[in-house]
Amino acid sequence: MNISAVVEEHASNPKVALYHHAGAITYTDLVGRVRRLHAGLAGHGIEPGQRVMLFAGTTPNFVIGLFGILHAGAVAIPANPLSPAPEMQSEIDVVEPHLVLVGPAAAAAFAECDPGCPVVALPGADLDGAIAYDDFVADADPALVERQPSDLAVLLFTSGTAGAPKAAMLTHGNLTANVRQVDAHSTRLATSDDVALAVIPLFHILGLNLLLGVIVRAGASVVLVERFDPSTVIELVGRHGVTAISGPPAMWQALAEHPGATPEQFARVQVAVSGAAGLAREVVQLVQDRLGLTLTQGYGLTEAAPVLTLGAGTGAPPTSVGRPVPGVQLRLVGPDGGDVPVGDEGEIWAKGDNVFPGYWNDPEATARALTPDGWLMTGDIGVVDDDGFLYIVDRSKDLVMVSGFNVYPGEVEAVLRNHHAVAEAAVVGIPDHATGEAVKAFVVPVPGEVLDVSQVIAHCEARMARYKCPQVVEVVDEIPRGSVAGKVRRRQLRDA
Repeated sequence: MNISAVVEEHASNPKVALYHHAGAITYTDLVGRVRRLHAGLAGHGIEPGQRVMLFAGTTPNFVIGLFGILHAGAVAIPANPLSPAPEMQSEIDVVEPHLVLVGPAAAAAFAECDPGCPVVALPGADLDGAIAYDDFVADADPALVERQPSDLAVLLFTSGTAGAPKAAMLTHGNLTANVRQVDAHSTRLATSDDVALAVIPLFHILGLNLLLGVIVRAGASVVLVERFDPSTVIELVGRHGVTAISGPPAMWQALAEHPGATPEQFARVQVAVSGAAGLAREVVQLVQDRLGLTLTQGYGLTEAAPVLTLGAGTGAPPTSVGRPVPGVQLRLVGPDGGDVPVGDEGEIWAKGDNVFPGYWNDPEATARALTPDGWLMTGDIGVVDDDGFLYIVDRSKDLVMVSGFNVYPGEVEAVLRNHHAVAEAAVVGIPDHATGEAVKAFVVPVPGEVLDVSQVIAHCEARMARYKCPQVVEVVDEIPRGSVAGKVRRRQLRDA
């Protein structure tokens, strides 16, 4: 077993696999490039099981890099290419890669990092001291390296409740199982005739496995969009005859509100899926009215590789995330640890071959996420109706969801407290028209210091990915805390 088989099995397929800004790449060409990278990795001493980090945008560099690493039996670590240098460095320190592949979007920030291993500059990247890509790859035709289902395939960065970045371990079995589970779902999500739009960043689990895994396995074509812009997306949908689009609610709202959008431009779209954040009924109606599309939802998370439920083809109401895909078990668990009755709220627990084995070198975080018998405790609160449809109603965790990305307050608060004029900090999520939620910070100044809000925001932007940074900073005299444990009263801050 090797998840890279989803592309390898199309070695003789002359169909276009990837459309990108500079042209198109057929499946036959893609497989050839994947094998050349595999040969380069092996020629530079990378062995199966060793870790290779990948900083690349939604471009052919990412697709070839990901499948090339996996094809060689190595462990791929896709990371956000737009992260600032301190965040890149912290992730490098966590996973200690044996080699790093760096694309153009990441080159400037990465130049400030110390990877402690060889670095390869992907096509288009200008990086002093790195191995040029053309000098790294080799003209060879190596066979796909077989792996066991339990062998590690990728490490994907997420954040824990304590805020420290950590890497979720996903095996070849996890990724392959979820691709098959989605394929076995009761509706058509991907066929070889499809043209899918890749707007979701490919380093995000939705882009990596739901889009690349499922769509490429079907032999469909993928249109790569490195940066979301409604005008560009609308033009690409028409030019390539896009039939399948998935993305967060903010993307759908932006498309539907664009003055140039018409149902005629989206007439060939047959699959329209919203995920990664809660979908408001108003957005569903807006997309129906302006684009002529019926949105359905799904639900999942990085630790589940990612899909747990899908609404498409089930007759699910617009605000439901549907039913579990085949092979996934779900429970709604109450505070006493028992299953709640139908119609009552409970924490969503999940089990299946797609559920991850834990976090890289972090047994404590793993124990907080997984029960001894393998149930994933998602931290999300759900309700199931009499027809078996699941609804997400709240989160038991403190995380903020920005455009489908998890932001944990503890991580942001730690960065804020490193500002010389900040004595205390607390972070909450606030509603945002474009991103679903945005980060708001409450800060207490050090006695005698005057806080410049713009400098506080700039301090964060230099140290974290932009989506994690506060959009609003409010200076307060104190942070409300519980009288016993001193825990921040976030609800009080949100309601203020």
